[in-house]
Amino acid sequence: MNVYDHINANNRRTVAIICSFLAALFATVFLFSYLLIKFEVLQLAEIGIRVTAGADAARQALQFTQVVYPWIFLVMSLWIVISYYMGGDMILGMAGAHPVTFDENRDLFRLVENTAIMAGLPTPKIYLINDESMNAFATGRSPRTASVALTDGIVKKLDKTELQAVIAHELAHIGNRDTRLMMITVAGIGCFTFLGELLLRSAFRGGRGSRRIGKGALLFLALAIGCLVFGYLVAPILRFALSRRREYQADATAAKITRDPSALAQALSKIAVDPRVEALDASSLVGNMCIADPAKASFIGRLYATHPPIEDRVATLRRMMGRYVEPQQIENQGGRVVW
Repeated sequence: MNVYDHINANNRRTVAIICSFLAALFATVFLFSYLLIKFEVLQLAEIGIRVTAGADAARQALQFTQVVYPWIFLVMSLWIVISYYMGGDMILGMAGAHPVTFDENRDLFRLVENTAIMAGLPTPKIYLINDESMNAFATGRSPRTASVALTDGIVKKLDKTELQAVIAHELAHIGNRDTRLMMITVAGIGCFTFLGELLLRSAFRGGRGSRRIGKGALLFLALAIGCLVFGYLVAPILRFALSRRREYQADATAAKITRDPSALAQALSKIAVDPRVEALDASSLVGNMCIADPAKASFIGRLYATHPPIEDRVATLRRMMGRYVEPQQIENQGGRVVW
């Protein structure tokens, strides 16, 4: 599969993920409205929706969903459009990244520029994150608007070939249009987590958790739970369906760009020691865009992990070595893979 096949495949996945997202959203709205109606928390007549005589809870839930779904879709669409055009800057801001000019770091600038030439892509904007850990990510809706962000630690601790391999991995995401796909999914999921938290606050008064009296508070609470369930449980499953393969593809494309799979394998083994970026602790969605998961995942977190295990990625790169260089003896030293 060549780079154009990857781009076409990601374009198809973009359409598929949006369709799946909309279908899952419709199903979630229907399910929660059905439960609200079943337990008499939601009365359609009270909110001005005419109910068919003798309609059961399922039919009433469908009527309610048909009324509110277009509005939810409109809000989500506006959120995604804004995020699509402004999301790159927002993500970089969340990470605390600052731009790098040629005069500030000529070696890094030339390395990114040369790697971009090797990849056949425009040189992306370069950002640094003030953190001594080792991680990196790319963002942007197209190659011409793309940016690459690197931590101070990854620039200092990797040698030139390893750092170039990491940059090639991020450029692969840009060239394969993964960054656009992830911006859409991050924006869509973020819309519902934000809305759920907003509704949750609306269900309680500003005092120390005192609850509003009546069905209004219960309705806000139920809608908040629905949004949070969709944002934190349902939507991540859709993202999970494509994210792991996306990382393997970027690894393979990076090896093709640099013709040195061992450099990326070495870099990944070093990054695995300390991938945490403190600025991303409060933003797991942005963390999912990094070359390695910056969070220490729990058992449940591993089930929803968007990154394949580092050791699996290194093993895959090891199998690719014969295409580019003569394989050397490999041994384990202190948890690191040494080529």
